[in-house]
Amino acid sequence: MEGNIMEKDLEQIRASVAAHREEILSANDRIHGFAEMAYQEFQSSELLIGLLEENGFQVEKGLADMPTCFLGRWGKGAPVMGILGEFDALECLSQEAGNPEHKPVLEGAPGHGCGHCALGTASLSAAIAVKEYLERNQKSGTVIYFGCPAEEGAGAKQFMARAGLFDDCDFVYTWHPATVNQVSADSNSAIMGATFTFDGITAHAGACPWNGRSALDACELMNVGCNYLREHMEDGQRVHYAYSNAGGSQPNVVPAHASVKYEVRARRVSEVKELFARVVDIAKGAALMTGTKLTYEVSMAFSDFESNRTLAPIMSDCLKEVGAPAWDDEDYALAEKYLRSYDPVTLDHIRQSMAEMFGAENVPEIEKRPLHAGVFAFDPRSGKPQGGSTDVGDVSYAAPTVELNIATACIGNIGHTWQMAGQAGSRIAHKGLLTAAEIMALACVRTMDRTDLIQKAKEEVRRKNGGHYQCPLPDSVKPPIGTY
Repeated sequence: MEGNIMEKDLEQIRASVAAHREEILSANDRIHGFAEMAYQEFQSSELLIGLLEENGFQVEKGLADMPTCFLGRWGKGAPVMGILGEFDALECLSQEAGNPEHKPVLEGAPGHGCGHCALGTASLSAAIAVKEYLERNQKSGTVIYFGCPAEEGAGAKQFMARAGLFDDCDFVYTWHPATVNQVSADSNSAIMGATFTFDGITAHAGACPWNGRSALDACELMNVGCNYLREHMEDGQRVHYAYSNAGGSQPNVVPAHASVKYEVRARRVSEVKELFARVVDIAKGAALMTGTKLTYEVSMAFSDFESNRTLAPIMSDCLKEVGAPAWDDEDYALAEKYLRSYDPVTLDHIRQSMAEMFGAENVPEIEKRPLHAGVFAFDPRSGKPQGGSTDVGDVSYAAPTVELNIATACIGNIGHTWQMAGQAGSRIAHKGLLTAAEIMALACVRTMDRTDLIQKAKEEVRRKNGGHYQCPLPDSVKPPIGTY
């Protein structure tokens, strides 16, 4: 009997996703075409909001001081199930959808090089499927679609978490476009970024340089100090920088103003705060050495992320139940063309990664049909730290959170590239995002009645956050709209 009920659940979810297939795929392709940057996703958010309202969700807009942040809520009572959607693009990655040759739609324009057009639309499909399941079976429960802007910028979810938007969620599910099908046990680093500005005194660099105090020298000395810091950081910690104001372009003027952006990463949010404090001390030293004045402003910070160990097996089981996207020969042929578009050096690195993941003996065959047609089971022992960061980490410090990966690109694909942008609007991504929607919706259904596991998952979060969510950003820091 239980098996029949589980089969019926999946049948209902699949029927719902199929019923909304055309509107969801159309939304993906339109958002792919909009390709809007962080905090500027006005067309994308309005499209998603319109679909939520058409499907009976109550929408709240302009949340957490961000015009393109919104949520759609349906239902009442427990459990409260959150599903995350993203929809922002990346700078200079414009690419024709489904074209395996580099051809920007508009040279220098943004593109969906991380596949967030698919992320947001699949999550919406999942939310609609959960809503229709609750409605059809007359079950108690609330489903909330969170429209999260700017993941590729300074983030949104930490501001949303600070505003308490996830406080009532019993659990939150999300996904990300990928090259394999899995619920990964890997972790993402915490990150903190700030702009350091030095103010000095101008002077004629030839006639009387002794009267000047160079802000550019202060930036340079800060960089030197941070370079010497690198030897004394823990493994996996990172320090990045970029000039935002190099003090002008005239070498015969001692520059009085210069700014440099720094971002630091570490495995845990507590560690990233410690590393950031060391960078601040170096900046203070640079100001002292040059006789300049230092000011700095923290502009972004994400907590570290790893999927909730209590609920991840549920999502993993649903992945196995639904299975991988059903690829056909046309999909494999397109994926091979994308894979072959990489330069020889990059292809060699890709082959090494394939060998590590699938075995060296399987690499030649994978290169011919480079789409993941299987699933990897969740294994908490296999987790390892990854260099990247995501604001999903802050959701995981506020509520039990699990992230699913589903293939929407060729095996070996590199994110934040024109290849990823092209595939995000292709038939490959279409199949991947619909599969992701089925899995997330089914995971909500499989979790909603497991009050024991939900409670255990919440206890896991409390152990992680010390009892309540603490935003890594000071309360004074607002979303840096137009300034990041």
